[in-house]
Amino acid sequence: MSAAEMRKILVFTDLHYTAAGELIGHLDPDERFREGLAHALDQFPEAERIVIAGDLAHHGLPKEYARLAAALDGCPLPVHLMLGNHDARKPFCDAFAHTPLTPEGHVQQVIDTGDTRLILLDTVDEGRHAGILCDARLAWLDAALAGAQGRRTVVFAHHPPMPVGFAAMDAIGLSNRAEFLALLKARASTCQIVSGHLHRTVSGAAGGIAASVIKSTCHQSPMMQPGMDVHSSVDEPGAYGILYLGDEGVVMHSEDFGIPGRRPLTYR
Repeated sequence: MSAAEMRKILVFTDLHYTAAGELIGHLDPDERFREGLAHALDQFPEAERIVIAGDLAHHGLPKEYARLAAALDGCPLPVHLMLGNHDARKPFCDAFAHTPLTPEGHVQQVIDTGDTRLILLDTVDEGRHAGILCDARLAWLDAALAGAQGRRTVVFAHHPPMPVGFAAMDAIGLSNRAEFLALLKARASTCQIVSGHLHRTVSGAAGGIAASVIKSTCHQSPMMQPGMDVHSSVDEPGAYGILYLGDEGVVMHSEDFGIPGRRPLTYR
């Protein structure tokens, strides 16, 4: 199967929307996301949907979600939204009232697309930057995995399920990742975990399961050295992910945008 024949899902994360006129450093999150979205839709018009994996807003305020809603207005693809540690459930739900919720009020959903089941998790532990999957969310995940009916699964969780060697970020990772991974490993159909939170492109394995972390559309994390805290940021190009769904497996690509003077090279 060629790349053109593979189904594609666009993945954005860590938008960090602010109110109009409020910047992060010298960056406007709205401007950066709109540029990334336009780039992705231009480069991958055949994509079937978009997943935005949390930290939609910077402070979890209604005016931030309203600004994001305006940016998404008219988007030609279905958009599936998740929460991150910077988000707040009530203002989010007020702004995006049609987003599916569990009976307990968690922002989680299942999307079946051909031979693949996408599972979007809510790892927010309100009041903390670290993430968690409580008993209710784990039970919901168990049922979602059991209901895959032979489909392979891609699980989206804002908080990465493995330490990455950055002490400051590992301290605010997924608190109960051992329980999460034990549940996934019990289900042979699980094939990929996709996360954000780190503001870096990272790949590896979590408990033997392939895991990918996508960069922010806004500000990025440097290669952290001892002593750096979670607020360490650099102005590198924003990025988004392209999840390729092929007959032989799932592949995650990362595409930078907003690179001044970028142009193709011809070589032999």
